[in-house]
Amino acid sequence: MRLHGTMTTSSTLSHPGYLAGTWVLDPTHSDLSFTVKHLKITKVRGTFEKFDVTIVTAADPKDTSIVATIDVASVNTRQEQRDNHLRTSDFFKIDEHPTMTFTSTGIDATGDDFTIVGDLTLRGVTQPVILTGVFGGILTDDYGNTKAGASASTTINRHDFGVSWNSALEAGGMTLGDDVTISIDLQVVLQK
Repeated sequence: MRLHGTMTTSSTLSHPGYLAGTWVLDPTHSDLSFTVKHLKITKVRGTFEKFDVTIVTAADPKDTSIVATIDVASVNTRQEQRDNHLRTSDFFKIDEHPTMTFTSTGIDATGDDFTIVGDLTLRGVTQPVILTGVFGGILTDDYGNTKAGASASTTINRHDFGVSWNSALEAGGMTLGDDVTISIDLQVVLQK
């Protein structure tokens, strides 16, 4: 996949140790989480327990691509009744849309800071999103595996994806906020 024509690449993608190849998720060292305002006074936090990420770095860093697939049924907010509600048509509608996907369209990097532009698809709706993050580096672990790490986040308006359920509060306002912050701490392994 060619990166978006207006984006640039710089030192992060030509970081010391940069290698062309296919990098896959190390799930035991990665986390995908989200937060949304609840009752106007705090946040509900949750994770997706099952997701996959593949990064293909090319000899020309501008040809790098990132694809992620999230199993939305794996949502975990540590409250079973709420998780079951999130799986219904009020929220994720998992019977029709079991996965959420992200596909990169561009990367811009300065030092270890980066911005990734891509398309997020949720409930059959695709919208452009921008993730900002920090590249953690590349190293070889004690088992001879070459690994890379990064952290990134984005904020989306859930209504843009057709997730509009809410409930009015007696004191005024609504139960849930509109903005959802999605965060990922990612470790990937270079395939041999």
